[in-house]
Amino acid sequence: MKILLTGSTGFLGSIIKNELLEDNLITLSRTNSDYKISLENEVPDFKEIFDLIIHAAGKAHSVPKTSVEKKQFFDVNVEGTSNLLKGLQKTGIPKQFVFISSVSVYGQNSGKNIDENHPLQAVDPYGLSKVESEKLVINWCKENNIICTILRLPLLVGEKPPGNLGAMINAIDKGYYFNIGNGKAKKSMVLAQDVAAFILKIANTGGIYNLTDGYHPDFYELSTVISMKKNKKTPLNMPIFIAKLAGIIGDLLGEKSPINSSKLKKITSDLTFDDTKARKAVGWNPKKVLEHLQHNSL
Repeated sequence: MKILLTGSTGFLGSIIKNELLEDNLITLSRTNSDYKISLENEVPDFKEIFDLIIHAAGKAHSVPKTSVEKKQFFDVNVEGTSNLLKGLQKTGIPKQFVFISSVSVYGQNSGKNIDENHPLQAVDPYGLSKVESEKLVINWCKENNIICTILRLPLLVGEKPPGNLGAMINAIDKGYYFNIGNGKAKKSMVLAQDVAAFILKIANTGGIYNLTDGYHPDFYELSTVISMKKNKKTPLNMPIFIAKLAGIIGDLLGEKSPINSSKLKKITSDLTFDDTKARKAVGWNPKKVLEHLQHNSL
């Protein structure tokens, strides 16, 4: 099978590349790949026809501070996806298409066991860009009779992770991380390596799937395991009433503040997703994030 992997130099893309180890794997990214292309800026001119597309390229989740940063989500995630599809339309239609999406499409800051039937209510630029990208891919696959798979991922875990988990590990390592309200908020997570291994199993089935480790650790459990791994003291706890006071002050300070009432509510609320559909479809049986962190490099 000839496979095209976009975003091959990103955090998840690199892990997918190492997991597949296919002779017929063709890579696409801005650097160090077979096709060195910025998808948001150009339509690729492919030299071959692919059987499977794994579209992992995209601008990762962050909080935009300017209108330019907000627009980048749509340029990279939506326009980039559109240009990829135009390139494939010119060259040849694949049999299978796997799109790496996010649980951000649900637009929820709290909730338990949210499944794939939940309405797509994203209002932030990142979530909205993923919703639009999903629609593009699903409609294009229907028009061309392609088996379409959408993987909606929560927090990704692996060696040297980006984003919030990477920031948490760094803060624990430097000794300035603390939990809020005993760190009891549960969050869904999944190992990037398990996602990578799952792709070839699901690509010929198709469908939309949440992927999690099925346990949903809380911040206290997660920070304790990371602290032990780093030979650091267990993180201190900030009482919730102090955190709420800091949130109110942050509301008054505006965007310059690292914390406000809205961010505090998000940090202290459960947000978990149901992956029953994937478990029933092809036996999704991932490793527990906490077990992995205990025995592997961070």
